[in-house]
Amino acid sequence: MKEGNVVQQRGLYRSEFEHDNCGIGAIVNIKGQKSHDTVANALKIVENLEHRAGKDAEGKTGDGVGILLQVSHRFFSKVCKPLGIFLRSERDYGVGMFFFPQDELKRNQAKKIFEVIVKKEGMNFLGWREVPVKADVLGSRAVECMPCIMQGFIERPKKVEQGVDFDRKLYIVRRVFEQSADDTYVASLSSRTIAYKGMFLVDQLRLFFPDLQDPDYDSAIALVHSRFSTNTNPSWERAHPNRFIVHNGEINTIRGNTDKMRAREENMESECMKGKDFMKVLPAINSSGSDSAMLDNAIEFMVMSGMDLPLAVMIAIPEPWANNRNLSQKKKDFYQYYATMMEPWDGPASILFSDGDCMGAVLDRNGLRPSRYYITDDDMLILSSEVGVLDIPPEKIVVKERLHPGKMLLVDIKKGKVIDDEELKETYASRQPYGEWLDNNLIELKDLKIPNQKVPAYTAEECRRLQKAFGYSYEEVKTSILNMAKNGAEGTAAMGIDAPLAVLSDMHQNLFGYFKQRFAQVTNPPIDAIREKVVTSTTVYIGEDGNLLEEKAENCKMLKVNNPILTETDLLKIKNMKEDGFKVAEIPTIYYKNSSLEKAIDYLFIEVDRAIREGANILILSDRGVDEYHVAMPSLLVLSGLQQHLVRTKKRTSVGIVLETGEPREVHHFATLIGYGACAINPYLAHESIKQLIDTDMLQKDYYAAVDDYNNAVLSGIVKIASKMGISTIQSYQGAKIFEAIG
Repeated sequence: MKEGNVVQQRGLYRSEFEHDNCGIGAIVNIKGQKSHDTVANALKIVENLEHRAGKDAEGKTGDGVGILLQVSHRFFSKVCKPLGIFLRSERDYGVGMFFFPQDELKRNQAKKIFEVIVKKEGMNFLGWREVPVKADVLGSRAVECMPCIMQGFIERPKKVEQGVDFDRKLYIVRRVFEQSADDTYVASLSSRTIAYKGMFLVDQLRLFFPDLQDPDYDSAIALVHSRFSTNTNPSWERAHPNRFIVHNGEINTIRGNTDKMRAREENMESECMKGKDFMKVLPAINSSGSDSAMLDNAIEFMVMSGMDLPLAVMIAIPEPWANNRNLSQKKKDFYQYYATMMEPWDGPASILFSDGDCMGAVLDRNGLRPSRYYITDDDMLILSSEVGVLDIPPEKIVVKERLHPGKMLLVDIKKGKVIDDEELKETYASRQPYGEWLDNNLIELKDLKIPNQKVPAYTAEECRRLQKAFGYSYEEVKTSILNMAKNGAEGTAAMGIDAPLAVLSDMHQNLFGYFKQRFAQVTNPPIDAIREKVVTSTTVYIGEDGNLLEEKAENCKMLKVNNPILTETDLLKIKNMKEDGFKVAEIPTIYYKNSSLEKAIDYLFIEVDRAIREGANILILSDRGVDEYHVAMPSLLVLSGLQQHLVRTKKRTSVGIVLETGEPREVHHFATLIGYGACAINPYLAHESIKQLIDTDMLQKDYYAAVDDYNNAVLSGIVKIASKMGISTIQSYQGAKIFEAIG
């Protein structure tokens, strides 16, 4: 059962709309001492989170409950002995938790496929164990779709080190199997951790799996999760924990994140997984999973490619660093280095993560999901969505704290200590001379030389002709462009919109009008982008992404742009940049009148592919040149088509796309263009319209000041639109496709 195959996509239902809002908890022995009490207390925590777990109308089937534990050698050696499965010693074997189909023939086929794959990967398969379950405690809906749950055991080869090296081999086996057997879901396959989960009510987890009640099942780490799925369908596979994380919240930028991750596969190389092994695990992300599952896929891929787990989480969910005066320069350099290669996975999130050697927790940059923790005098750390999940005598509590926005907490049970955010990030920020690398490679737009060239200009008559060609109305120029150029802000209007849908209008509508931005699915307060400016960032990076999996200076050879709405001078600087490592290609987006638009766009794709083959890493799509014989392709259509073409051909992260277009003039137009993949936009006709307003005395203002105010008004409008969706950074909003096309 692959994630997402639960409900057929019919009507208006789309699996990518699925998000959850949940209860999370963790208990860990800081010194790494395993005990059954840790397991029992974790089950108590999740049982006390009943108010954060969804259930059906009958009240007998839950949205999903689960627990992530260390593999207990004491327990598994005991239960495997009667089955004739000999387990050497702790971490010398991997355990897989499989959700097989109930059909015996299909199940046997899937088991055989798995055994063959294990053998082909040079490992010894030890045997199967049918997990004892008590299905009579479940509701009827859970029983109807219940899989056959089995555990498979794989012996560690003598040449492979214990821990992450062995888990990497198991990861390759799992990815090959997942692409071979689409009717089986692997909940976990590791030598260090195991996930027990399903479509339960909170009190059914303990009762359904007798394994969890066995006093011999011991663990030093336990993560629990109760799912409250919003606008979604519960299923066995979508219950948490995932393989590394449990997650309360939603990733609002998920579509853009996954697109870029898929395209990034072309640029990534790993010392730990080379050649054929690396190709076997691709695509790294299962696009049919939930937002949490896809984030887990990305983190797992980075960890298995050689990155430390805390570092992988840190760069996926960075703290707000750009406007934070309290952050050291060393940390800012560290974050900026990784920002040139990966955008934040943005949205409200409280995430717990574990690989069996450490347990960590991180909060999103806005702190929109609560997480509190206690440390007791017997070296236990208890963390949950709220306090009161376990009865702890007050005299035993040594530390009472909460997770702070953007901050991380880590318990390293190998070292036997709690590592706070400051120490952890200082350690990673000191590993490489990130500041020196940025100084030598990162180029800022403001530092580029202005070339000795004239900016193209239009007469009043030419400007009017172009305004007609691009569908400008008198009202748009007078109310929208004039207001923003005059006041540096959008015009104030009543909330809501009473204009008819574009598809129902008798008037000709531009393509932007058919798109409406979606709102956050999970109860999510919009961010106050004005008063909470410290968490927002408008910076974008243009160029070819580096290799995320290898730390080296050349990775950050990018062009940094603080305002993606460009002036004509800015664009001129980019067109004529002569910096090492950058090559700019200009692609026209105009075509002959009365010829086929579809063929013109297909030809444009060919031109782009040729430019990339010739080494271009910045593409400028320009619709200058509209006349009586040439018309402009709709900028949103050509941009989104090119974005998807580059994602399919895995070239999207090899180039930055800059638009030189006369079409956009309102904030919504710019928001859709950035939302569908533009890095930066030069609205030359909107700027030319400002010049005409000044020349006709409708605007009493210096031209350059008016253009600056207009650009800043557009930018603050985009930040405001993104904040309604719970997104704080333009870099995350870029390509996130959080719109619905109506009609």
